[in-house]
This record gives sequence, structure tokens and C-alpha cells, in this order.
Amino acid sequence: MITNNTSPGTFTFSQWDEKPVAGADGGARIAHASVTNDFTGAIEATGTSCEYTLVYADETTGAFVGYEFIEGTVGGRTGSFVLEQRGSFGADSTITCVLTVQPGSGRGELAGLTGTGGFTARHGEPSVPYTLTYDFG
Repeated sequence: MITNNTSPGTFTFSQWDEKPVAGADGGARIAHASVTNDFTGAIEATGTSCEYTLVYADETTGAFVGYEFIEGTVGGRTGSFVLEQRGSFGADSTITCVLTVQPGSGRGELAGLTGTGGFTARHGEPSVPYTLTYDFG
């Protein structure tokens, strides 16, 4: 068992496709974004699929939740899992996010994977550093 292995990494947006769902321009609104990311570091994966729901309080502030299906490696083990992302963004262009491995989602050599992490980024940066602390059950 690997216990409390904390590793840094970077992910890069390779595609971001956002569409409005409800609300008014300039005011509160909801949007959906389909995103593709490439990960290096703690997670090694290419072409992941993430689906976000974004809530805009106004043009520059809001919150989001997303679920990302990742097929790749963690700690040298290969398989797949789902990563939950919950975060917020502010008028200063800062994005903060908490990452959680969805319990029970690990498959292959990643069965039993648990973990948490996070990132802080600036809007418009294509590559974002993150950390992930993970265990294998």
C-alpha cells in the first residue's frame, strides 16, 4: 500500500467548449463546458474528458463543479478513475479548485485509488500546476 503520496504535476487545456444553459448576459447565468486536458506529473494522461457546470454571478465571478474521466497512470499504476473538481473564480482572474478522486471509481491497477488535491490558477493560463495526495487501498 502507498500511503499519503503527495505529488505535483501540470495539466494543460487542449480544448474548452463552453455553451450557455440559462440566464442573462451580464447577470447570473449557468453554462456547460466540455473540456479536454493533458496531465503530467502525479497523473499521466492525455486527452481526458471533463464536463463542467459553471455558475456565473456576473461576468467575472462564480463557481463550478466538474467530473473528469481519466485513463492513464498514477504512481506508476495504469487504469482509469473519475476526478471531481469543485472551485470558484473571482474578479481578480484567480481560479481555485479542490480535487477529489471519486470513491470507488478506480479501475485496473487504479482500483482502490483515493485522493485529494487542488490548484490555483489565473484565467487564461493554458497550463496549470496542481498537487495530488493519493493512496491505494
